Amino acid sequence: VPLDCRQPTVTSVRACVISLACSCSQVYLVVVPIIHHLFSSFHLPYIRLEDFNMSMRVLSIQSHVVSGYVGNKAAAFPLQLLGFDVDVINSVQFSNHTGYGSWEGEVLQGDMLLKLVDGMDENGLSDETGHILTGYIGSESFLRAVVTIVRKMKVVNPQVRYVCDPVLGDIGKFYVPEQLVKIYKDEVVPLADVLTPNQFEVEQLTGVRIENINDAQRACGILHDLGVPLVLITSIIFPTNAQQSQDSMGVFASERFMLQNVSCGIETESYEDEQRILYVPKMPGQFTGTGDISAALWLALTADSTSSLAQKLEQLAGTMNAIVERTYQASLEKLQKQGISSLEEPKDEATRKRIVRSREMQLIQSASDILNPPLRFQATKISER
Repeated sequence: VPLDCRQPTVTSVRACVISLACSCSQVYLVVVPIIHHLFSSFHLPYIRLEDFNMSMRVLSIQSHVVSGYVGNKAAAFPLQLLGFDVDVINSVQFSNHTGYGSWEGEVLQGDMLLKLVDGMDENGLSDETGHILTGYIGSESFLRAVVTIVRKMKVVNPQVRYVCDPVLGDIGKFYVPEQLVKIYKDEVVPLADVLTPNQFEVEQLTGVRIENINDAQRACGILHDLGVPLVLITSIIFPTNAQQSQDSMGVFASERFMLQNVSCGIETESYEDEQRILYVPKMPGQFTGTGDISAALWLALTADSTSSLAQKLEQLAGTMNAIVERTYQASLEKLQKQGISSLEEPKDEATRKRIVRSREMQLIQSASDILNPPLRFQATKISER
């Protein structure tokens, strides 16, 4: 982390120390909390306690893997690094993510999820929850249990924010039973304050095939009409778009503001949508866990009431690009040492698994980019349709 020697800041020094500490994976779990304690009186770059109207505690209900970084393993670290307390419930506990082709583990059932949250409630452990984050959910019973929990917590505290990453699939392929789409549309989406689908997922939830910016606007409008104030489409590839190069993808954010109008003593309600898009380079290969990290970072960024939608989008894109770029470069180095080309189709299953393993997210190594997002991209305002 480059330091400005003329005017070094606590933030830059702290980021540098954390980065150095995190380079040794065996000690980061000890060192990072100590550093946080030492610098607890100072503010993180874009996480300032006085900017929040809600608690800095998150209930995260997602998958878990023993090895790698997806689900809660991908979400908890950046949130904790940014000052959030994270209560974790694992929807599944697997040895590794399913992209390897084989795994072992167990699935948490919906009734057990309800019992876990009941146990928290009995001991007053849910009282300070300010955010609920959900990711991969593989069964109808578990998804309906999540709906029950979110509704209950919003009754107790209407200020609780629900950030939903509706993990359905990607690139035309479902990861979950297709019948979950209807439950998401009818029961989950209307409860969400923030939604973070990818292109495939937003198409499934709205029925709109996204081929241009107008389609993205229309899809977000449908989700806003269902009650979601803020939508982030984490990745869009338009078939034809002069602004998007062949090797880039779009990140699209849409926020709806409700307006109260008074005319002749009569109150009426209207709305205004702000929409921004930016383009980031695509890295060759598939990197599992990017959506989970994006949703966690977006939760943190959007909890800050002082920055604009454009600033939030630019910070998110900068951090994610840095993480994926670092992961890509690390993958190339690992495969090169093994004499494997990542550009060629793997010759056997063992080689394919080595490639998948080489692409595990370099999350811990990216601590400084999480704390200090590199500003590499500019968000463009989209005009009204």
